[in-house]
Formats: sequence, C-alpha cells, structure tokens
Amino acid sequence: MVHQKRSQSRLSPYSDTTDMNDDIVTLLAPRLAYFAGVARTEHVTRAAHEMQVPQSTLSRAMARLEQDLGVDLFARHGRTVSLTPAGRTFLTSVERALAEIERAADEVRADADAATGKVAFGFLHTMGAETVPALIHAFRADHPRVRFSLVQNYGEAMLEGLRAGELDLCLTSPIPDAPDLVARRLDEQKLRLVVPADHRLAARRRVRLAEAADESFVTLEPGYGLRRITDALCSEAGFRPKVAFEGEEAETLRGLVAAGLGVALLPPPAVPRPGVVELTVTAPRAVREIGVAWLDGHPDTPPVAAFKKFLLSRRGHLLP
Repeated sequence: MVHQKRSQSRLSPYSDTTDMNDDIVTLLAPRLAYFAGVARTEHVTRAAHEMQVPQSTLSRAMARLEQDLGVDLFARHGRTVSLTPAGRTFLTSVERALAEIERAADEVRADADAATGKVAFGFLHTMGAETVPALIHAFRADHPRVRFSLVQNYGEAMLEGLRAGELDLCLTSPIPDAPDLVARRLDEQKLRLVVPADHRLAARRRVRLAEAADESFVTLEPGYGLRRITDALCSEAGFRPKVAFEGEEAETLRGLVAAGLGVALLPPPAVPRPGVVELTVTAPRAVREIGVAWLDGHPDTPPVAAFKKFLLSRRGHLLP
C-alpha cells in the first residue's frame, strides 16, 4: 500500500524517538474522535451536527490532523469526503484506541460508584482468617454491592502499594509514621510466646520474655512489621534473639515451633494449633498496634470513603 504524503509535516525532527512519540500523541489525541466521526458519516457538516461542534472547527481539526501526520486521510468531493487507503488504515487503529478509552472510562466510573464501586484493601496475613472477613461482612450489611480487591502482604509492601496507587487503604502494624501517609490507630493485639508442647516452659501460663533469652527463635523475615516488634521486645527484655529460622507467614512459624525448632512471638491463631502452648508475656508488655493507613491528599471515591469511615468507627473493637 502506498500512502500519499504531504510535502511537509509540522512535526520537527527529533533525535530521541521517545520524545517524538510523546509529541505526536499530544498533537493527535484531541482530534481522534473528530476523525472517527467524519470517517463514519463521510460528511463534515453531518459529523459536525452529530458531535455538536461548529463545522469550521471540525474542518480545521481534520486539516490540522493531516498536516501533523503528513498524510492525506480524506479524499474530498464537494461536501462529502471518503477515506483514502491511509485513512482506512488509520481509522482501524483509532477506533480500537477510542473503544479502549471508553472501556477504561466505564471501568473507573464503575469503581467509583457509591453503591457498586470497588475498594482496593490491603492487610497483614495474620488478619486474613478472621478479622478481615468479619469486617467486610459487617460493612456489607449497609453496602451490600460494594466490591473489594483484597491484597495480603507484609507492611512495607502495602505502604508501597498505597504510594503506587494500587491500594486505597491498608491495615498494618506497626503503624507507619511517614510524611506522605495518614495513619490512625484502631486497636492493639496481644502477642504470645509460643513454645513446643514438651518445652520446659509449657506447663506455665505466664512468662517473662527474659526467660526465653537462651532459646532459639523462629521469626518472620527482616522487613516484616512483626519481626521489628519481636526484635524490639527482646531488646527491651535485655537480649538479642538467636534466630534459627525465618519465614513469611505466622502459621508456618507455629508449625516450626510445633516441630521443636524454636519459640516465637506471635498473635493469637485463628484456630488452636496442636503441638504448641501459647503463653501470656507479662514483661515487657507484648502487644502490637494495628492501624489503618492511606495516602495523604489522595481523593477518595464514595465506596472508599464509606469503608474508611467504617474502619475508623471500629476503633477499639477491630479484632474479633
């Protein structure tokens, strides 16, 4: 196929292809819907009437589009026009691009709908079995059609998800202190010293953390909030934990404890685990604060605003 080229394009030559592509997109994008309308009707006056724009505006836009491309898109026959081979090729891609824009617009409008919109919600793995299902169940009593995109991850990854626009809200611990985030304390959760069922401390109900100073610990990996809390509590108790195993999920750590591979500081399990005993820590005070965080200055859609208000209303009784 040979396209008829105009003698001169308005586009300046660029040595940087990326810059040139950005420039041509900026030039062409506002006129694509106009082009599709003229191509569909093959009549500038009729297209102008359907799109409710002055005919002179539409004619200038088409002339400018051809000038920017350096290619004739239309053959003109009095008041009517027909597509050139180049115009037909261009129209195929333009219609595909406009359909994708329409699809994207429908999607974001649907996500923002007060009744049926979507909330992208992140939370810690340890809150997935009971806490989050109970929260969503309670929220949907008044908002039955709101949809959720749920992400389980460790704290730092969720904060990056907020910053990247991938999450609207997240439940995390420790509560972050960052200038670009807003965080509110919702509750606190007691941590227990989990020991094997045949451990020397297993017959006890309460224990001072210092009594486990010589034990091997199984912990979450560095970067996890619970790992930072464990290290801080052990330091407060006067020792540095001897870490034997590191993992990514609390119930896996319980399994390692049950196998006699160490002890761990963990929140209560959703379901009691055989082979372990969970001891109350009397000193230091072993708790982790749970908070909700969001990106500062980020506008909320109606469903996100409703769920945020709901979470804040649960302050002090977030956990089952």
